[in-house]
Amino acid sequence: MSAEETTEEPRRPLLRVVRGNPDDAELAALTAVLAGLASASTEPSEPPARSRWADPAALVRAPLRPGQGAWRASALPR
Repeated sequence: MSAEETTEEPRRPLLRVVRGNPDDAELAALTAVLAGLASASTEPSEPPARSRWADPAALVRAPLRPGQGAWRASALPR
């Protein structure tokens, strides 16, 4: 197939200036911002790590039992 035989449809431009006369630097800045927004992910890849101190499961714990080393279980997260 030669270059003369291709039947590609003309593509629409990605950006179109409706008003004004932007220079090359302004168009480059706009293109960079739009490309960055298009490639940005809307949802995080993984949820942020939660501190074990802030874990709601720490509020639901077994009752404390008196004895040797019981003070350790009173405040430390498991």
